[in-house]
Amino acid sequence: MGTALYIAAHPDDENTRLISYLSNKTKARTGYLSLTRGDGGQNLIGQELRELLSVLRTEELLAARSVDGGEQFFTRANDFGYSKHPDETLKVWDKEQVLSDIVWTIRKFRPDVIINRFDHRTPGSTHGHHTSSAILSVEAFDIANDKNAYSKQLSQVTTWQPKRIFFNTSWWFYGSQENFEKADKSKMMELDVGVYYPLAGMSNNEIAATASSQHLCQGFGRPLERGSQPEFIELLKGDMPSSENNLFEGIDTSWSRMTGGEPIGKILYEVESNFNFVDPASHLPSLLKAYTLLEKTESSYWKDIKLEELKNLIISVSGLFLEATSKDSFTNPGSDLTVRLELLNRSTHKILVSSSGLVGSEPSYMDLSLENNKKKEVEMEIKVSEDTPYSNPYWLNDKWSLGMYKVDEQDLIGNPETTPPLNVYFNLEIEGIPLTIERPVVYKFSKPDKGERYQPLGIIPEATVRFDSKVLLFSDKSPKEVPVRVTAHKDNLKGKVQLRFAEGWEVDKEFQDFEIKKKGEEITLIFKITPPMKDNEAHISPIIHLGNKKLNKELILISYDHIPTQTVLLPSETKVVRLNIEKVGEHIGYIAGAGDEIPESLREIGYSVHMIDPSSIEAGSLDRYDAIVTGIRAYNVNEELKFKQSFLLEYVKNGGNLIIQYNTAGRRDKKFDNLAPYPLSLSSGRVTDETSDVIITAESHPLVNSPNKISEKDFEGWVQERGLYFPDEWDARFTPILSMHDEGESPLEGSLLVAPYGQGNYIYTGLSFFRELPAGVSGAYRLFANMLSLGNEELQNNTDIKGK
Repeated sequence: MGTALYIAAHPDDENTRLISYLSNKTKARTGYLSLTRGDGGQNLIGQELRELLSVLRTEELLAARSVDGGEQFFTRANDFGYSKHPDETLKVWDKEQVLSDIVWTIRKFRPDVIINRFDHRTPGSTHGHHTSSAILSVEAFDIANDKNAYSKQLSQVTTWQPKRIFFNTSWWFYGSQENFEKADKSKMMELDVGVYYPLAGMSNNEIAATASSQHLCQGFGRPLERGSQPEFIELLKGDMPSSENNLFEGIDTSWSRMTGGEPIGKILYEVESNFNFVDPASHLPSLLKAYTLLEKTESSYWKDIKLEELKNLIISVSGLFLEATSKDSFTNPGSDLTVRLELLNRSTHKILVSSSGLVGSEPSYMDLSLENNKKKEVEMEIKVSEDTPYSNPYWLNDKWSLGMYKVDEQDLIGNPETTPPLNVYFNLEIEGIPLTIERPVVYKFSKPDKGERYQPLGIIPEATVRFDSKVLLFSDKSPKEVPVRVTAHKDNLKGKVQLRFAEGWEVDKEFQDFEIKKKGEEITLIFKITPPMKDNEAHISPIIHLGNKKLNKELILISYDHIPTQTVLLPSETKVVRLNIEKVGEHIGYIAGAGDEIPESLREIGYSVHMIDPSSIEAGSLDRYDAIVTGIRAYNVNEELKFKQSFLLEYVKNGGNLIIQYNTAGRRDKKFDNLAPYPLSLSSGRVTDETSDVIITAESHPLVNSPNKISEKDFEGWVQERGLYFPDEWDARFTPILSMHDEGESPLEGSLLVAPYGQGNYIYTGLSFFRELPAGVSGAYRLFANMLSLGNEELQNNTDIKGK
């Protein structure tokens, strides 16, 4: 009955070795509180960024916890991108709200010990989010037991004082192993987290590596580790345990901790000591007796937790299988739904199902006896309530800010995901002892190449609507035909779509009628949009009218094999940009990196973008392109590129234009021997303030003059950051184009470097075009068009790939 809470800033900050050790070796109830959902990072496996990335990374964290045995929590903080100092972080986050959420988690989870991933005493030495997580954790440790702090929470929880708080230190925080050896370790504990679990057939480190490998969108897949491995934790507050490896010394973690717990513990300790691995169901009478005793104890924090654990243990040892499935993946509020119940008792003990029903509704009486290994199947017809909320990650239900998600319901704060919308309860009697078990209604299906699969049941509107693109660019006064896709999620839909638009923009018809016969079908309505004469940015949104109902949701499915499919419903809209932009050239070759939307963005301004498979690159194969671009982190994620670089550089030498977007330093040799035609050294340098001043240092260079004149105004309206992983050393033949810096720092000039090579031009840029172009930032488009046009002023369109 011990509880530990690990606290850090991001999904990839958690120490799975320590979480697994506490959960599986110490057997503490262990949680990980990630202050953010990792919204500001990149995505190695797909195109989800920002709020959609928060959904993907949340599910990857839950997948990790399902492996290492921990539980998962969050605050409302939004990961707005890299921050260099906690002062900067806490200007963007609402400090009081984030601190309140940490206090809420402590009061609700009641950790005896807290372990911080980062050091609160070293601001500016790491990511500002990191240090902020530690600063706020230490502050929460001091006030969680104060009834005057966030007193509104106390209607639902009580105050709580953790016993100790630690910092999960290592030699890395000291700069070197040698410095760490010399450090004062009088307040440190050393835990060997490399223990082996015979029953699992795995070591703790193997479990931990498997858990962290769930972070696929961050490229965290790694080999399993084995053998002894130390972890160090430094006491920050509380008394120092005298035992070398007992974090819970002086805390009663036995069943004596709760009133009436001793006789229950006596039963369970006996079961544990003499567990029958051949016939686990033989322990059912003892477990049921313990469950009955526990139900009679007075209400307490541990009672609720242990009742649920005991219930799950009873289900497990009896081999009891209960499932509620739907034949459809989605349904609508107010609809009728057929739910199939599957029930199976794989023990010889007597199990009776007295009734079942949808949670919140009256039961259907069954009086169903479950005989050993004889499957029972029952169909249940249910009515989905009209006020059933749509399936959506709860933190995306209301408009959020740069630094915070808006969640007003206190009960939701901290939860990793939205509760399943429909749940079925089973009222059972096992050997005469009543138990109620709940199961979510899920969609079960099979795929020929994957077998049986499960997906959460989604509650969605009768129809959803979307645009093909999140940004529509108009480079002149010509109108564009814009398709609007309407998808039916119910049979026989008839209605109309209205297009809402801003002043200055024109639409040929405001309303269009539609009719869709079958659920799942999609129709396309074409609206002709004419932009204003001058530069302008606005938003347009479609509204579906179904009788008196107005719907404006876009359905987004996030589907990967390693997580459950996620249903996201966001307001449907697109940004429209009237942009006076000139460009030279037409055919662009693009080598994909770690996932970005730049090819689609370039097509929006009239380029023909051709995706290049690195394996197809050979001498002369690139000459037909007016310019070639590599996606973000392309050299980090594509091993083959380093063997093809000579062909890319030969393309430049023969008059080509090559644009290399940022690659991360440290994942390979910092110098990337053949990345550029001349020496170029990458660094972790970045400018995180998207509003920071930008100085054009090479004012006469063609890159900022043709075909578009670039000025400081073109750097207005950028999102999240200026750029990242700028080179810090380069050959004199490179020309730095821009200078920029964060507040209080020296100017950085490596964001955009250009060098002539042979008859062509080589460009390296760390500017975050992968964020700016999909966001419709006009100046970023103009600058990118100039990069693509460099050296092509007299270019005639290639004829050998026209029309392809």
